[in-house]
Amino acid sequence: MKSKKYVEDLMTKSAAELKDELVSAKKELFNLRLQNATNQLNNTSRIKKVCKNIARILTVIVQKTNSAN
Repeated sequence: MKSKKYVEDLMTKSAAELKDELVSAKKELFNLRLQNATNQLNNTSRIKKVCKNIARILTVIVQKTNSAN
């Protein structure tokens, strides 16, 4: 599965890289919502995928902080 490989890639990244990834995903989500509001977005399923990716990134960040303690 693609999501499994994506999570494995996230696990190999450092905390700073994960935060950068999170920021870029949130910016992408904002842009997608803006496009959707102005009826410029063709593929609305992309919003759901980006939201799930944000949740995956946050989950990996929490796992790494818990394992560090």
